[in-house]
Amino acid sequence: MKRSENSDLGFPRGLEMTDDDVHEAMKEIQGYLDITAADFREVYRLAFRHATDRINRSITARDIMTAPVVTAKRSMPLRDVALLMADKGISGLPVLDNDNKVAGVISEKDFLAHMGSSGRTTFMAVIADCLKGSGCVALPIRAKKAEDIMSIPPVTISPGTTLLEIATLLTERRINRVPVVGETGEIIGIVSREDIIMATHKGKPEPRSKT
Repeated sequence: MKRSENSDLGFPRGLEMTDDDVHEAMKEIQGYLDITAADFREVYRLAFRHATDRINRSITARDIMTAPVVTAKRSMPLRDVALLMADKGISGLPVLDNDNKVAGVISEKDFLAHMGSSGRTTFMAVIADCLKGSGCVALPIRAKKAEDIMSIPPVTISPGTTLLEIATLLTERRINRVPVVGETGEIIGIVSREDIIMATHKGKPEPRSKT
């Protein structure tokens, strides 16, 4: 069976459906089935497409967001922001203003982009500099605050934003997470690529929270 046909069915490489798979499956169903392997694959393809579309449009940010959210204040020293992210095991977080509204977002990329002046944008580039004995590349931002390096304006979504819309947004903006805000702009959750992957594979999840 051609790879292009299996691609439409959603099978990963190496796990394609073959005619033999279909025949063996049909043998396990009691009774007579008046359907060919080709018909079976076509039914599966259409059912899979409809199921995927249903999931993508029925699951919303409210269903998969993480809450409460680990956040920083605009005035928080970057040293404290880094320690917070390291302690929580996260690679980014929203930065809030005095009204608890999202003012920006800080990620590992923001830290790397502001370390020194040689255009370091990857973790391994920082490690390489350290191994060369070039000194601590974090010194230039040691005295700065969260608001000094956060990405602005922040990209946010509403609780009703669908899974498909979120996935499209993350891809187009090349970001890994997006804060979820309420009607008045207050932060109520956050959705990451991991949340989307879990929802795609497991369907509509039970409400969950992380700290």
